[in-house]
Amino acid sequence: MKCPDGDGDLVQKKRDGVDMEVCPKCQGMWLTAQELAELEDEVFDFGDEEKGSLMLGSSPSSRRCPECAKPMQTFQYRLYELELDFCPDKHGYWLDAGEDKRLLELMKAEETNLGRKVLAEDRFAAHLRYLRSGSFLDRLRDWATEAMDPKPKSKDME
Repeated sequence: MKCPDGDGDLVQKKRDGVDMEVCPKCQGMWLTAQELAELEDEVFDFGDEEKGSLMLGSSPSSRRCPECAKPMQTFQYRLYELELDFCPDKHGYWLDAGEDKRLLELMKAEETNLGRKVLAEDRFAAHLRYLRSGSFLDRLRDWATEAMDPKPKSKDME
């Protein structure tokens, strides 16, 4: 396969724990959908459903697919400020040099944010369970009954 940025041949290489095709000249990377998912999974442990949409729209690219030579499309990766190219025939994705590191940074940040969200939701759910518990509701009812009692209690009656 040829590099979409020139006429160099892509070579099989392992980067970031994933086997992929890499251009020795420009250091760009060609990944299949499975390899892209493996790359994301290096830092994101919450599963594919929590990653969000990979792409919501695309525009024409000047690059050509290394496999079929058809024009590729450009998209904004998961709505971050990272543009990647892909083959509309689903042969793969092209990442420029360094974009693999940027992708890993974005997915690590996404995982951290999702972890915070899950923790906050768990804490809120525990708080709601406490508020709905009998002991809290009993104390609240007793307080409301006392507050609405028209006869003020004297210190002697207690």
